[in-house]
Amino acid sequence: MAPRGGKKIIIVKKKVAGHGGHHGGSWKVAYADFVTAMMAFFMVMWILGMDDKTKQAIEGYFANPVGYKKGYGAGSSPLSTGTAPTNVQKTPLRMIVRSTEQRTFEQLKNAILEKVASNDSLKALKALVDVQVTNDGLRIELVETGSGDVFFPLGSAKMKSATMLALQLIGTELATLHHPVILEGHTDAAQFISAGGTYGNWELSADRANAARRVLEGVGLSDGRIVEVRGYAATKPRITDDPLSAANRRISILLPFSIAPDGAADAASMAQYKTDSMHASLAKRVP
Repeated sequence: MAPRGGKKIIIVKKKVAGHGGHHGGSWKVAYADFVTAMMAFFMVMWILGMDDKTKQAIEGYFANPVGYKKGYGAGSSPLSTGTAPTNVQKTPLRMIVRSTEQRTFEQLKNAILEKVASNDSLKALKALVDVQVTNDGLRIELVETGSGDVFFPLGSAKMKSATMLALQLIGTELATLHHPVILEGHTDAAQFISAGGTYGNWELSADRANAARRVLEGVGLSDGRIVEVRGYAATKPRITDDPLSAANRRISILLPFSIAPDGAADAASMAQYKTDSMHASLAKRVP
């Protein structure tokens, strides 16, 4: 096209820069990276608190997941690669959970025994608080001694001062965990029947366990932690060859081990029922 009037026509094109639509969404990527990093950090802290055998089992799985499941090794080093057959036996994740809980219960046992031993009032009353890690879990027992009325008067569910004090010391320690709690009441084989004939050892053992429940809930055990209250009367004696022994009259506090289903062998299914224990382990200071 020829210019008009002998003048050249100049066309100016301007580029308008786009805003990017809310900064292009880059903040979402940064936030996702942050969340991923935090998850990895907490997992590392949890693993660092485990024993060496458990660490090796986890290390072997992540080094070669396919070979680990099939029973293959990964060379001379757990971090090397390869699919050479090996006789190494894989450790189910439910055993890792049991190992973690075992260590937690041992620490709790020592803390409770230390508190009880340092209390002058319980020493003066000769109150026996027995704490053991058994096949069922952590078992804490308030065991009668002597004439059998240290914790409860004979034939009564009314607590004495030793019972209240011991349960308060124990409850403050139990409140730091998330494990379920089962309470049991036991009597000796002496037949106790009230004047009306409607109240006996079964009712007495259950009422004593319920009395313990009220104290534990009052010192910090949140709602839902106590899952069962049992009264066994004289059916589960502590001293089997002496059913009338005062030691058979006791209150038991049981923190059971977690029971993993046989099919829960991978991390995903294990995490569905073991979140509380993982949180408790993460909250502990790494040595």
